[in-house]
Amino acid sequence: MAVMFGASCCIAAEKSPNALPRSTPEAQGISSAAILEFIEAADKQQAESMHSFMLVRHGKIVAEGWWSPYNAASPHSMYSLSKSFTSTAVGIAQAEGKLSVDDEVLKFFPDDAPAEPSANLKAMRISDLLRMNTGQHSNDVAKFSFESQEKLTKLFLSLPVEHKPGTHFYYNTPATFMCSAIVQKVTGQTLLDYLKPRLFDPLGIENPTWESQQGITFGGSGLAIRTEDIAKFGQLYLQKGKWNGKQLVPAKWIEAATARQTSNGSNPNSDWDQGYGYQFWRCRNGLYRGDGAFGQFCIVMEDQDAVVAMTCGTRNMQGVMNLVWDKLLPAMQPKRLKADKEAHKKLKDRLADLALRPQQGSGSSGAFVQMSGRRFLLSTNNLKLEAVALEVGNNGQVALATRCNGVEQRVACGNGEWKKGRMTYAQLPEQPVAVSGAWTGDGIYTAKLCFYETPFVITAKLQFSNDQLLCDLESNVGFGQTKQPQLVGVLQ
Repeated sequence: MAVMFGASCCIAAEKSPNALPRSTPEAQGISSAAILEFIEAADKQQAESMHSFMLVRHGKIVAEGWWSPYNAASPHSMYSLSKSFTSTAVGIAQAEGKLSVDDEVLKFFPDDAPAEPSANLKAMRISDLLRMNTGQHSNDVAKFSFESQEKLTKLFLSLPVEHKPGTHFYYNTPATFMCSAIVQKVTGQTLLDYLKPRLFDPLGIENPTWESQQGITFGGSGLAIRTEDIAKFGQLYLQKGKWNGKQLVPAKWIEAATARQTSNGSNPNSDWDQGYGYQFWRCRNGLYRGDGAFGQFCIVMEDQDAVVAMTCGTRNMQGVMNLVWDKLLPAMQPKRLKADKEAHKKLKDRLADLALRPQQGSGSSGAFVQMSGRRFLLSTNNLKLEAVALEVGNNGQVALATRCNGVEQRVACGNGEWKKGRMTYAQLPEQPVAVSGAWTGDGIYTAKLCFYETPFVITAKLQFSNDQLLCDLESNVGFGQTKQPQLVGVLQ
């Protein structure tokens, strides 16, 4: 995948023959000034969290931007936004007569069923998987592990079903995995292969990747696509499944999948309490969305004929949505606005200048230059990070050399900027990374590692002495603890 550094704007993206058309905001009934206000607020309130933003109105992209080193060409991990694509596959398979959402789940896996399945398990249907109403308790679903050596479909069916399906909402990824497994069972293709000619190719979504387990597309997570691909998917739903004159997804499925299929709370101020469809969330203001961990959003605004696509690395997803409701939603007018060239230029210039802040520092390397390249062996850790060295050139240029899980790797560190490279970290496979670093104290070097096809930015603080290294690592987001225990390195 080609990497584009610096900010990306609509001119670069328009080169693709499958790109959505572009327009000015005013021509589509939104003021450039209002969008700029949203961008400024997002950049300030969600500092270091925003990765990309795209706004579509009346089928045309009116604003788009990427916080460098994130860029238009690179895919981004979707996490649970993947679930909405899995739902779409189920809808297409139903239209092709391969299944019905009213089918019992056990029908597809007779060899994996318990010897004496409970009445509730027998009653579980595909529709219950889709609306997260399988009747299982959270502590029982927690016993399901994707790392298990047991057959995963069999493991899922072995879980207790304490409630009658359809009466107990519990959001979980194993239920979506079962949807993927069912689609594969009835089509003979993985979910990814099945969707390629039916969804991805017609939309011009190029080179989608999707992780799998035991030969089954993960379904509930693991999809990686670009920001504009998210926008196209939202636009397809806005158009009731029709694309370039062809009905890709049945309109009835769109209506059912995005409707309130089940209640999931009562807090009027929470966008997680507005009801759940078939792998889509209902939102406040009568909207709906697909979303993924740390802020991967596809927000569909039917009444406004608009789509908002965003990728983020945030711990405050509600805060991001609040900005959309507060800044963008009220700005959408029913008619074309008078052209405002000055405001539009300000917006374009700001979108072209978006960037994650590189590491800043005023410290000095001091005598450490004399130790350049000397390796420190780290204490055993679950990140599998084994050794660290800094290589400091005569011009002060710094490179970070590490050994992770037996793999030697070296990346240049930008000084006041981001420099691209490739590396692995912890459980992440080798992939693109952008690095920025600076001396932040006497003998202390701090580097930011932005894995820009994911939400993750790792901050590494390296404190050197003559024969010892103290290494502190912290991630911007994570499913568990984001700050790692301090690692101690000894001079090799």
